[in-house]
Amino acid sequence: MPKPLSFEGLHKTCRDTSKPYLHTKDVHRTEVPDEKVPWSASFPDYKPKDYTDPKSKGKDWADPDIDDSDFHPKWNSIDGKIDRKSHIGEYDIVDGRPQNPLGRTGLKGRGTLGKWGPNHAADPIVTRWKRDDNDKKVTSEASGKPILQFVAILRGDVKQWAIPGGMVDPGEAVSATLRREFSEEAANSIKKTPEQRKELEKSIETLFQHGTEVYKGYVDDPRNTDNSWMETVAVNFHDENDSTVGGLELEAGDDASDVHWKDIASEMELYASHVSMLKTVGELHNAHW
Repeated sequence: MPKPLSFEGLHKTCRDTSKPYLHTKDVHRTEVPDEKVPWSASFPDYKPKDYTDPKSKGKDWADPDIDDSDFHPKWNSIDGKIDRKSHIGEYDIVDGRPQNPLGRTGLKGRGTLGKWGPNHAADPIVTRWKRDDNDKKVTSEASGKPILQFVAILRGDVKQWAIPGGMVDPGEAVSATLRREFSEEAANSIKKTPEQRKELEKSIETLFQHGTEVYKGYVDDPRNTDNSWMETVAVNFHDENDSTVGGLELEAGDDASDVHWKDIASEMELYASHVSMLKTVGELHNAHW
């Protein structure tokens, strides 16, 4: 069973008041002390800004305004092709809006996210063993354990290294999202020739036949607000002998500006909650951390 993420100081990432909200210059979060994060904590002075990215208005991937008279979402349910259920249980609806189950974030509205309530993503964690020139596993001097590597992308939006995941399209199976996001972001499948794409898909299909779910739930994402938040399913696909993707030529594509195999270690600095997910992967393989 996947281990739950441990949040040190709830919403560490999505309560950051040191800079404006993503892609804005003057939208700032209200400061929320640790003890005031839970909705059960009294906070009468809490009056955060209400912000929904105006550029998302009318987009096919985005919900309408919460007050739109034609908008009648089925909260905590499958709403047509849109999955409005949370991985962590039912969420409350307060004043007509879904309420972030992890508590206050310092910002109301939908932010830059597409859906009110949970926004579902999938994160493929593709790993291999770090090897020397003689094809032997490289062992850490500090822990005595072999070093695991994962495919990391540099996100173009926030310039942080991350797992190459992405949003689950309406009606799409998570397994399809995992394959699609890895192909597009880490192997630039969109710009490959039909022959190259066919060979790439063959390698990925072989690797992605067997995966281990390492996390399913809420993500401490910088886009989160009091009314919209990220959730994900993270699955580890391990290439034990470099027989499939281990020898693949990586090429950044789609939303990624760079891609590399990176060593998994405790000192990593990654996007959102990705370090916690990779810690679980390291434990799964008894690798260096």
